Amino acid sequence: MRNLFISALFLSLSYGVSAQQKGVIRLTNAGGFPLTQTVVEIPWTTVLSAFPQVDTSQLQISQVSDGREIPYQLEYRGQKTVQNVLVQVTVGPKQSLQLSLKRGKPTKIAPKTYCRYVPERFDDFAWENDRIAFRIYGTALNGRSDNAYGTDIWAKRTDQLVLNKWYKSGNYHKDHGEGLDYYHVGFKLGAGDVGVLLSDTIGFIHNYKTWEILDNGPLRSTFRVKYDPYTFNGMTVNTTKTISLDAGSQLSRIEVVVEHSSPKPLAMVAGITIRPEPGKLLLDEQAGILGYWEPTHGADGTLGIGCLFPKKSIPMLYQYGHGLAKLSVRSGEPLVYYSGGAWDKANLIKTGEAWFAYLHQFANQQKNPPAVSVIQSGK
Repeated sequence: MRNLFISALFLSLSYGVSAQQKGVIRLTNAGGFPLTQTVVEIPWTTVLSAFPQVDTSQLQISQVSDGREIPYQLEYRGQKTVQNVLVQVTVGPKQSLQLSLKRGKPTKIAPKTYCRYVPERFDDFAWENDRIAFRIYGTALNGRSDNAYGTDIWAKRTDQLVLNKWYKSGNYHKDHGEGLDYYHVGFKLGAGDVGVLLSDTIGFIHNYKTWEILDNGPLRSTFRVKYDPYTFNGMTVNTTKTISLDAGSQLSRIEVVVEHSSPKPLAMVAGITIRPEPGKLLLDEQAGILGYWEPTHGADGTLGIGCLFPKKSIPMLYQYGHGLAKLSVRSGEPLVYYSGGAWDKANLIKTGEAWFAYLHQFANQQKNPPAVSVIQSGK
């Protein structure tokens, strides 16, 4: 009898300990659009509040309603400690999702984002996700006939990561079933780069000098590049960009910090190269959306390019062969915007109207980010 009592007490205590070894977090989508396989940030401080015993090597996250395990990433942003937990979830408009955090070995997930320095191609830096791919150019191209300044976009119609494969083959200007690079950048801003707005032209900041990877998948890849100082009309400009791309997104988040010698805010632009053939240009100043549906490029199809500015309305214009958003940047003050694109042959966004609708929905999500709260703490 005494042994039975001890066993029962041990089971009771064990159950009590295990029941406490989890926390529950609620994600609420207050916006009017669904979040579909969207990456959401849960601050690490919130995770610790919900689950103080958390072990980064033994953390499982699952959906409370059905027990389904949720893929996640520990985001460091270049720091030694975790800054956020990133989860990829679907939440309807005005709806909530509860996530359980408990001890357990998480299921490994295949990377959906990737970035890298490309020394074998004149120090390109390239990044991609399961939707789209991009690259920018390094100083090794300076002085070459194939030099370019702005952001390049690669048209993909596969959810697989292709950067390494395409660079290895060297044959990515022809579509072999996964997509291709047919976008022309040249000495322009390309797919959403920034420049200094001078009295009668755009001052290009040219090519990046140094790079640093802060996180690299599976759900978000983030890197930082720095540029040599440039002088425009006597003003010295030092530029740093931190760029991240989430799984499932057509747009990268770009944070630009410009340290300049101007006593006043510096006039800058973010812009999209406009082709000579007829296309569709959207200049929605109130919503902060600059969108472009390019003319069809023969058998290669059609690209949509877009920039959006989540904080406020932005003056916009068509000038110097670009669709431009006019910016006023204080020295050292971060400028955050989003830039990216879509390809009609990926069969996800096939018309200009659908592309502009996507940009408006994305803008709405940035203005109404999911709310994260603790509803059960495992102490």
